Amino acid sequence: MRSQRADFGATEIRVELSRDYDPAAARLPGMALGTHRLVGPCGPAVAGWYRDGARHARLAHPVDLCRDADAASARSLVLIRELTARGIAVDWTARCRDGCHGGDLFTHLHPPARLDGDPEGTVTTRWREAFFLCRCVYRRGPGFVEVRDRRSGSLEVVTIDEPGHLAAIAALVEGVAATEVPAEVRRDLVGAHLVVEQADHLWWLPTRAHRWPFPALLV
Repeated sequence: MRSQRADFGATEIRVELSRDYDPAAARLPGMALGTHRLVGPCGPAVAGWYRDGARHARLAHPVDLCRDADAASARSLVLIRELTARGIAVDWTARCRDGCHGGDLFTHLHPPARLDGDPEGTVTTRWREAFFLCRCVYRRGPGFVEVRDRRSGSLEVVTIDEPGHLAAIAALVEGVAATEVPAEVRRDLVGAHLVVEQADHLWWLPTRAHRWPFPALLV
């Protein structure tokens, strides 16, 4: 029997890649990079796509923001987190069925082109206007992780140095079965809005700082 973690990581996501986010430029010869089938860790895959010149991605399937989202949506959000961290523009459609609109947990991710469940477009507009790279970002140091979070509108800095928490974060980056995270660690990270639970898995929300888009003190 396969484990929950294996099933989560084995969920396939299809993504179309291009060298340019401008539609006219993307249609020029040599700009399209084709449709890729992603199974397995998102981080290494996105790093490879970036090295190959990808600067725009499109997800054809809608992505649910609700807590009861399935593994495909949860993994798609992990992928969007990694694309955002690399500065790759993402064309995607979000979907909300219960009115939560993600509870602002995802507003540091590249904004969706449309949010089904937001008929007036107010949530989408607010998301787009508030978004900037590194809105909720983390960096690793020797024996600690620092998170700089501006999703609430003001800067919140969280420094995590407990060994159990650091070990959990390493697994949470790609998503881990909720039952595998110690209750104390889960309570702390959920309470700080740094992880989200979907499809019986927890996954890490902040994007990684591969490079600062502004002077570091501004982020």
